[in-house]
Amino acid sequence: MAQAIANPIFPALDSALRAGRHIGIDELDNHIFLMDFQAELEQFYQRYHVELIRAPEGFFYLRPRSTTLIARSVLSELDMMVGKVLCYLYLSPERLVHEGIFNLADLYEELMTLADENKLLKLVNQRSTGSDLDRQKLHDKVNTSLNRLRRLGMVFFIGNDNSKFRILESVFRFGADVRNGDDAQEAQLRMIRDGEAMAIAINDEENNENVDGDEE
Repeated sequence: MAQAIANPIFPALDSALRAGRHIGIDELDNHIFLMDFQAELEQFYQRYHVELIRAPEGFFYLRPRSTTLIARSVLSELDMMVGKVLCYLYLSPERLVHEGIFNLADLYEELMTLADENKLLKLVNQRSTGSDLDRQKLHDKVNTSLNRLRRLGMVFFIGNDNSKFRILESVFRFGADVRNGDDAQEAQLRMIRDGEAMAIAINDEENNENVDGDEE
């Protein structure tokens, strides 16, 4: 454990994990470090009442307990719906066609196609009338959700204008319920259409809305 903490990689990686970031193979040095010191760091984070998790897809993240000493929050319903649609896109044939690259317009179009528009608009404004202004607010909120998921390491923006992004394996945080299914994409689609959004608690120093209870 002392060797892990003394490593020059550790301070920045520790800060990223505490801020809710998911570390996948795309962050090669950090990922190798977590693989090498997984057991030691699991013990280290237990002291803060959080768990260092390695998902079946290989990415790492911290899962807070109700007694965590690290600030945490719960993603909004829209954040989780956007995450589920990203997971659906990750599982789709379109990802291969587009070499894994999507843009905000692709995400928004897929969201409006798969989910109930009225329910989505109500997430932005409970008194929504379906006006163009309400739809623009929803579009802006989807962009905000995408940026939050980027900070959490679930998408990677390509270029300086942030118009395109690549979906990373860590979006399976929103697909845990479909890992064992015969048709993962179909199962993910069902959850989107049924509005099933699994509450996800994250360590998030920018949005530290404290919640009770252990979360997956």
